[in-house]
Amino acid sequence: MDTQNSTLSSTSPEGSHSAWATFTSPLKQSKAFTLLWLGHWIAMLGSTVTTVILPLVIYSLTGSTTIMGLAMTVYMLPNVLILPFAGMIVDRIDRIRLLLFTNIARFGLMFIAAVLMFTGGMKLPVLFVGLALYGLMDGIFNPAYSALRAQVFTPDIRNAANALSQISIQAVRLLGPPLGGFIVSFSSPGVGFGLDSIAYLISFACFWMLSAHLASIIGKGQVDPEQQDQGKQHFLKDFIAGFTILKSHPWLWITILAFSFINICYSGIIAVLIPWLFKVHHGYSPVVYGIAMASSGIGAMLGAFVYGSRKHWKHRGLLAYLGAFVSGLALLLLSVVTWMPGLIMSMMLEGFGIMIFAIIWETSLQELVPAESFGRVASLDLMFSFALLPVGYLAVGAVADKLGGMFTIGMFATIGMCIVLGVLSVPHIRRFQ
Repeated sequence: MDTQNSTLSSTSPEGSHSAWATFTSPLKQSKAFTLLWLGHWIAMLGSTVTTVILPLVIYSLTGSTTIMGLAMTVYMLPNVLILPFAGMIVDRIDRIRLLLFTNIARFGLMFIAAVLMFTGGMKLPVLFVGLALYGLMDGIFNPAYSALRAQVFTPDIRNAANALSQISIQAVRLLGPPLGGFIVSFSSPGVGFGLDSIAYLISFACFWMLSAHLASIIGKGQVDPEQQDQGKQHFLKDFIAGFTILKSHPWLWITILAFSFINICYSGIIAVLIPWLFKVHHGYSPVVYGIAMASSGIGAMLGAFVYGSRKHWKHRGLLAYLGAFVSGLALLLLSVVTWMPGLIMSMMLEGFGIMIFAIIWETSLQELVPAESFGRVASLDLMFSFALLPVGYLAVGAVADKLGGMFTIGMFATIGMCIVLGVLSVPHIRRFQ
């Protein structure tokens, strides 16, 4: 595996480099990284536009928070159900082929959605079927991309490659929501779905070129020995081994368990009620909603910059959960703030807080979990993070219809913050370093 990975990027001449040269070195040294990064970034940009357009379409069709919650459940359920098997699929089927298959499938789904929007044929049952298939494709794509990323991000470019990837994700969060808002305001949702389909097609082309590039380097007949060894192992044994690793680190299993419930509160508000808050309750234009969502990305980038400005932080467990608490507090403010700039600033604070937690969590995973077991633990992390989200989306939507959206935002934000404070009472979490 090391021999194979070393061929994916070339070594640059020794010497001093500027910070910018170091930061952009993966783009110069590794064609494989460039194609993988570009393909993922373009696909993410298109899908982010769709995540803004989709709630607006559903609310324009129904105006119901319950239906919005049901739609998110329909998307998440196949995603969650495929996760326990996703690692096995990724270990047994060529990862590039999985990326190509899922991208062309998502292109087809977005193209059909665009045609239906232009012709007036979009109905809720058709939309739900499309969401279910889209969630299934995402559930396969994400672990395949993560596994391929571990192969392409070779040690000589890994730090810069991860930094570029994180900046790209936040850039998408900045560009996608306003773009989606402008499209709905000045054109139509069909145009947004059409642009998303084009993005997936361009991404498919990038991954196709990546496949050809890797084949020319590694050889078409060569099989990744690490992947081959894992393929021989029994799926259930692998699954149990992941639990064993989690059990040995209280920080890991307590945090995963806690966030399976915290995610219900926070993600339920963000996915179901924030679109309602801006479009229905306050009656703002889609542009304002897009700017608010983009401000969350700005806050996240600021959080990443603040945390990354120091090499070492003390009391990381306390700091991580403080970030999660700040995120919940920002969501709580949405239920009482009526001033538009105040709402946008609250979204920025939400992004800042959750990014602090996310960086500490990802770093701790890389430090505590052996490389050969990382995929199994990461799959369990994703599975428990998403497992209860479908129920959460339904619950948030139903409670909002019964008790009111503003009350529901305040209630679920408060519940999430109480869980955070409860976890901080555990010494293993509070003293984690």
